[in-house]
Amino acid sequence: MPGAAESIFWISLTAVLAPLVAGLVLRGKVPEVVLLLVLGVLIGPHVLELAVAGEGVTMLRELGLGMLFLLAGYEIEVDELVGRGGRRALVTWVACFGTAWLLVALVGLTHAVHAEVAVAIALTSTALGTLLPILKDNGMLGTRFGRTLMNHGAYGELGPVVAMAVLLGTRGIADSLLILGAFFLLAVLVHRFSSRVSREGGRLLAEVRRGAETSRQIQVRLVVLLLVSLIAAAELFDLDVVLGAFAAGFVLRGLLPDGHEALEHKLEGLAFGLLIPIFFITSGMAIDPRAVAEEPVALVAFVALILVVRGGGVLLASRRDFSPPESAALALFAATGLPIVVAVTSVAVDAGQMTPTNASVLVAGGAVTVLICPLLAQRLVRTSHPVQVTQGDGARG
Repeated sequence: MPGAAESIFWISLTAVLAPLVAGLVLRGKVPEVVLLLVLGVLIGPHVLELAVAGEGVTMLRELGLGMLFLLAGYEIEVDELVGRGGRRALVTWVACFGTAWLLVALVGLTHAVHAEVAVAIALTSTALGTLLPILKDNGMLGTRFGRTLMNHGAYGELGPVVAMAVLLGTRGIADSLLILGAFFLLAVLVHRFSSRVSREGGRLLAEVRRGAETSRQIQVRLVVLLLVSLIAAAELFDLDVVLGAFAAGFVLRGLLPDGHEALEHKLEGLAFGLLIPIFFITSGMAIDPRAVAEEPVALVAFVALILVVRGGGVLLASRRDFSPPESAALALFAATGLPIVVAVTSVAVDAGQMTPTNASVLVAGGAVTVLICPLLAQRLVRTSHPVQVTQGDGARG
């Protein structure tokens, strides 16, 4: 079995090869994240056995997952979430979850599906962190199309995380809600304390600003401290680390409502240059291709259900505000899911509610959506030119 140093070497090599292959060989036709997953499968313990997710690698993976959701939370405008478009996205997610739960429960009557709640949650997720680079590269973040997708993506990540905490834990629903409330209160206190320090810090704040452009990089270190603190708090409350990371992103956006270009560049360098590729590669390493090959019907059925449940819900919700190609593109983007699928299957396996084989099938299904959905959506986007036609301030969202 390879050691930590050997595993990290192969993971690092894979992280370099993926963007080179994506750009030079595939000419951008396949998202880099897909190559990270595929190469992760190849170097992982189920194929070439070049790398394993030991203790050190697992810690880097958790940080990568955390940075992915921190950046996703940071990109979300709270005013958008509580506005008309945000409320519609919330209602859409609730409807998707209710539909998923009903469908999975009906299939469960045939004993073909176990861990029904976990599967239902996985069917309603949207990989907003995975979509962020695509939205940025295509100049869609500031458009009506992009804002609508961000709203659906935010609730497509936050909704499943909350559902995981309430429905998959060993506690009752009432106790889970109380713990969620306590964690929310803690996040608010962290935000208020940080805001007060940023306003009244005096010499401390001046020192942080002076150290921002030196080798000390205090601002980046403070963001990492914020992330790790809320992840640790989430684990202390027996919640998924994704919730802590998402909360850290919201807190950071609250502290920097107008953004901070220099800090954002540094965080993106740390996240996309190191930590996030490790998360996707190790996610690929967890996929057992033989187990997936033995369950082709389950794989196709899971992907189809994601498209029907999550994609169909967003399609219905957006059809009045966008042209048919744009609505279809929104639906495909919203049906792109992987990080939450990985998280929910991990929780279900640890709880003994799901077998590793079934988890591999679900993670592979999430990877398939990452492969096909953004590709099809981007083609529809190019056809309808939503970046140009949806920038009007008076448009609905």
